[in-house]
Amino acid sequence: MAKEYTIKSGNDVCADIVWHQHKISKSQRASIKTQKPCLLWFTGISGAGKSTIANAVEAQLFELQRHTYLLDGDNVRYGLNKDLGFSDESRVENIRRIGEVARLFVDSGMIVLSAFISPFREDRKMVRQMLEPGEFVEVHVSTPLNVCEQRDPKGLYKKARAGRIEKFTGVDSPYEPPVNPELTLNTDAVSLSECVERVIGYLIAQQFIVERDATLYRAS
Repeated sequence: MAKEYTIKSGNDVCADIVWHQHKISKSQRASIKTQKPCLLWFTGISGAGKSTIANAVEAQLFELQRHTYLLDGDNVRYGLNKDLGFSDESRVENIRRIGEVARLFVDSGMIVLSAFISPFREDRKMVRQMLEPGEFVEVHVSTPLNVCEQRDPKGLYKKARAGRIEKFTGVDSPYEPPVNPELTLNTDAVSLSECVERVIGYLIAQQFIVERDATLYRAS
């Protein structure tokens, strides 16, 4: 079990730290990848299908020879965030760190995909504000709780209902759904392939990937 992380008070950067301006800009990094960087933020309760969709979208982008990186909630807790537990405070810090890492990847010119429950609207807003307007693409995987419980791929709902897991989102900890997400996907009503098509279609429509990719995608 991870040790609880105590967030230090105050958000000011030390006065002795000076921002170093890079010679190469984000737009220059993106230009040699022939794409526009963004962060696809998949949010939803456990079992909704976030990781499944994110993986499938990344696979399709790979086929289109796009430059991507996928950040997954469980995987990040194996390393960067292994010192965090699941209190509300630790959940906030978990998302803050992920937001900062994702921002760096976006600055490198990448299309970043993230799959995190990220239950609190304020935390998702915090990440959105780290990026330039239009770069944060909130994808609400809105699969109903009863469907997610029936799936229960990791057996977590069963443990939570038995009292073996505390503060489990959707059971005894709240999930605050997005109010105006860029995309909404319900995997109980829409197939995986259609979910992928909608996400890729959004990237094409918003010109995150260029017309050459659109032609390839329509031909596939």
